[in-house]
Amino acid sequence: MIRKNSGKMDTYASEVVSRALLGAMMGLQYGGSRDLYQALGYPTELKYEDFASRYYRQDMAKAVIDKPIEATWRGQFRITESTEEEVTPLEEAWDDLAYELGIKSKFRRLDKLAGLGEYAVLFLGFDDTTGELTAPVTRANRLLYVKPFGENHAEVNEWDNDVKSPRYGQPVIYNLTITNYDGTASGTLKVHYSRILHVAGDILESECEGSPTLKVLFNRLIDLDKVVGSSAEMFWRGGRPGYHGNVQADRVLSDTAETDLKSKLDEYDHNLRRFLLTEGIDIKALETQVADPSKTFDVIVQSISAVTGIPKRILIGSERGELASSEDRNSWLDTITTRREEYAEAQIVRPFVDRLIKLGVLPEPKEKYKVEWEDLYASTEKEKADIGRSRSESIRNYSTSPTAEDIFPVEAFYKYILNLNDEEIRKILEIREEQMSEEERLMGRAEEKFLMEEEARMKEEKRKEALANPEPASKKPA
Repeated sequence: MIRKNSGKMDTYASEVVSRALLGAMMGLQYGGSRDLYQALGYPTELKYEDFASRYYRQDMAKAVIDKPIEATWRGQFRITESTEEEVTPLEEAWDDLAYELGIKSKFRRLDKLAGLGEYAVLFLGFDDTTGELTAPVTRANRLLYVKPFGENHAEVNEWDNDVKSPRYGQPVIYNLTITNYDGTASGTLKVHYSRILHVAGDILESECEGSPTLKVLFNRLIDLDKVVGSSAEMFWRGGRPGYHGNVQADRVLSDTAETDLKSKLDEYDHNLRRFLLTEGIDIKALETQVADPSKTFDVIVQSISAVTGIPKRILIGSERGELASSEDRNSWLDTITTRREEYAEAQIVRPFVDRLIKLGVLPEPKEKYKVEWEDLYASTEKEKADIGRSRSESIRNYSTSPTAEDIFPVEAFYKYILNLNDEEIRKILEIREEQMSEEERLMGRAEEKFLMEEEARMKEEKRKEALANPEPASKKPA
């Protein structure tokens, strides 16, 4: 096994040496006379543990990893086919599988692990009959479970070095380290690549190893720690100024008195004493200096925003209670849409679905299936309410102006002021026409009823008048 992969190991060793030499050259200036990385405290070599520790302990590092991923997988996504059937067998099987195994949450975890390291894998637990995880799986009835592993727990044990193989340069066997709830390793599984979904982001030459998301930002994350940490320390120390004690010229401070004074000052500094008695010593508070770190902080955050593509206001939240501008939001949604199509769908969803179809876990599609994502650009409830309020005000102002229709026709008002599309305008006009027809019908009924009631009233009045003024007997017919 080792002999078979000796060529690959030699290549890997050469890459490690090249990376080490490149790291040693980072930050060198003036022909090597100045080492900028050493002066600023930047590491020249970074490992998976460095990125993981940043993610778990630094808020900005976590935001850089989480925000694009949470936005990418927000809402539901479905596998659909363009057929006349209401629900196809593939659609139904996928919905059941996605619900049973919580596929979306597993994909989201896999995405985060891939961003932390050079790659991550999804272990697919099939119910095939081979029973050997190192053997390729060719057919299965069910997918029992899926489990994501980060680079640190998914080591490549064997590579394909056959230059005539379609998988040349790709992993054949993985070593998966199973961990307990307390993080300790409980064992290692050797697993064939057919039971693994391998995901690597930001790849260049290698198809299997990408660049960790935090790698290019690592120096800026250190700078951010310096600014935020030193600012907090500065405000902490500046809140309680130092003191200077001056022994008066006619006094001599004995060792005992000096020790007693130090003890009193410590008690005062730690809030155990709220007064000082210093006979023969003048105590003066030292002047403190507190600088505003906001400009330096902004410069660092803007640098992080530029390289990640995350708008600053989205990266750090609202500023002064303001929401991200529509330009920032649209740019961010464009970025997430591209990430969905070119990364999440191309490297995670489709390879996963295709693998399950090939092995028989999911039925064959009748036509080419597509991945249907939830609309990112759909208006939020607050936006819908704001739009409704604005349109209501426009309609009220338009309808109360007697000459509005003469200056600005109704259809033009709908289209250019209320920003309604042609279909919406057509439906509104139809409803308006129906309402007018209904009003005319009701008015016609009301008018008919009025005439009938008026005729009945007049007949009743004539009858009463006749009763009140009967005809003389001489005028009655014989």
